[in-house]
Amino acid sequence: MLKADGILTVMFTHKATGAWDALTTGLMQAGFTITASWPINTEAEGSLHIKDKAAANSTIFLVCRPRAEVRGDTAYWEDVEPLVASAVAQRIAEYEAAGIRGVDLYLSCFGPALEAFAAHWPMRRGQPLPQPARRRGQPQAEADDWDPYAVTPEDALNAARREVKRTRLERLTHKKLQEPLDPLTEWYILAWDAFEAPQFPADEGAKLARVVGLDLEADVIGRVAEKRSSELILWDSSQRAARGVLGAPNGSQAALDALHHAAHRARTQNVEAGGKLLDDAGVGSDPKVLAALGALLNVLPVSRMFGGWPDDAPAVQGGASDFEALEKLRRLRYATAVVAPEQLVLNLAD
Repeated sequence: MLKADGILTVMFTHKATGAWDALTTGLMQAGFTITASWPINTEAEGSLHIKDKAAANSTIFLVCRPRAEVRGDTAYWEDVEPLVASAVAQRIAEYEAAGIRGVDLYLSCFGPALEAFAAHWPMRRGQPLPQPARRRGQPQAEADDWDPYAVTPEDALNAARREVKRTRLERLTHKKLQEPLDPLTEWYILAWDAFEAPQFPADEGAKLARVVGLDLEADVIGRVAEKRSSELILWDSSQRAARGVLGAPNGSQAALDALHHAAHRARTQNVEAGGKLLDDAGVGSDPKVLAALGALLNVLPVSRMFGGWPDDAPAVQGGASDFEALEKLRRLRYATAVVAPEQLVLNLAD
């Protein structure tokens, strides 16, 4: 019923990208293209339905117009993906300057990614994807219908996540790493950065795992987190130590292992013992471990000692205790090599 020059504005907020995929597919199949997107802060900070949850504060406004004409040719995803990444990269700094962070930053970047995606629809892949393993309970007919050349809005959302991941890790480490951090360390840091809570939907944790090249069930659960129903719960250094899953202290499997060893030693003995552990493991001056230390301090909850979380916030106490141990270690051993965490600087300024 919309006029040819009419505008449809859709207000949408959902952390699950499956919902975004369905929404965008529906819009495009109905003859719309997405011409603009805007994140609007619609939730009060003290809102009871988002308090203490890894919830989004923003609603994304998608501006849609009737597609003037259907493309006669078919674009290829391999050509469009760099355009999607570029569109997201151009907006990240703008969104961060406006105070958009955490899961809201990822959601906000879905908008420009879908704009670029819709502008080039329809699409196919030039190179086929390998067929995924059949899921438990998946009908055989559904598995047989799988198209290795198909492109969906989920591809654009994954490209948006990868661009946000790259930008956030550079911000958090205050440098462009010559080599990336290991995937498990990246996942743990980005999980705290995105959700700002130790508990969040397992489905979103799985999507983040795919971005860094991990399998959630095989590589994450049982090493740095546990799954309860449909939620993931991150473990701090003491929880990992109690379960015997800290990994090698020399960081050969993950830089996070070395830092968690040091944090646990500092929490149970003293800060000097934590620093000595890193030296004995041969990673006391390892650039990747120090980069991971800086990033981790920028995402963990600030402890009460440094003006952060109160003692009656048990959900974040483990992470806050790790922050306190690692910040003391940074001040003692790495004050010139690792920049003070931004959130601590802001707390002290307040």
